[in-house]
Amino acid sequence: MSKPALGRGLGALLGGNPPASKPAPVAAQPSPAEPPADSAPMQPPVIAQPPTAAPAPVDNRERVLRVPLAQVRPSPHQPRKDFSPDALKELADSIREQGIVQPLIVREQADHFELIAGERRWRAAQLIGLAEVPVILRVADDRAVLELALIENLQRENLNAIEEAQGYSQLMGQFQLTQELVATKVGKSRAVVANALRLLKLPGEVQAYVRDGRISVGHAKVILGLAGEQLQKLAAERIIKGSLNVRQTEELVGQLQNQSPTTKRTKGAAPIKDLHVASIENRIRERVGTKVNLRYAKGKGAVEIRFFSDDELERILGILGVKAD
Repeated sequence: MSKPALGRGLGALLGGNPPASKPAPVAAQPSPAEPPADSAPMQPPVIAQPPTAAPAPVDNRERVLRVPLAQVRPSPHQPRKDFSPDALKELADSIREQGIVQPLIVREQADHFELIAGERRWRAAQLIGLAEVPVILRVADDRAVLELALIENLQRENLNAIEEAQGYSQLMGQFQLTQELVATKVGKSRAVVANALRLLKLPGEVQAYVRDGRISVGHAKVILGLAGEQLQKLAAERIIKGSLNVRQTEELVGQLQNQSPTTKRTKGAAPIKDLHVASIENRIRERVGTKVNLRYAKGKGAVEIRFFSDDELERILGILGVKAD
């Protein structure tokens, strides 16, 4: 199934020549009426010459420049941190044979060019010692650079789950954007952004396991059901050691919840949720992209869905298929 285009798309964000406007239609000139017989002879009409059109300005943004590789530097806003050495070597071999087919996108800084898109090509060019690289200049502020880098990597599926979550978090923290605005800018649903950000609540060691692919995002979501970093680390280590699937991980988390002294109910504390109830609650949370509380006991209970603005309520109602009058 083809994927929907992300946000405004790279083409729109990276710029490009604006579409040529259509010329305005020329109004039809009325035919001159026959002059009366006794009238003075009519002077021949003066035909106005159309003004000479000024030459269209050249759009230098699309001009490919060749600049020294040493003057190009990576962006501090690049969300992608991990680059496979094997994949880089393959790309370097291709560049050695064919050259860099797609220019790098850069912005001009005081004493260098900063990458907006194309860091893999830049790294591969370094591997084979290229002296120059083709670039296209863009004018972009820090937020646009981060958005472009996120969108490029998301479209090409280059980011791991933790890098994706960190990119969303950076947009929110550095530029004071809401989850809703971040989702709109990168062309994702609010639920996708919210669930990605939950991964950042895991301990650093567990995040590293997700980043390295030693445990999956599905594993990580189940681990989030455990309270406390020590239990979460223990669960991750057992998953890796035992090569557990997600279903087996759910059983492991249930056992750890029952064994942990921190999960024993104290007077006035909320009851510990059954693992299957917690799993259903998590799936509802993923669907609606906001806080959810599922209470269940002996076939009865309630589902509480939180919202924090009228727009968010309208969005949730749309997901549920309810029209607000």
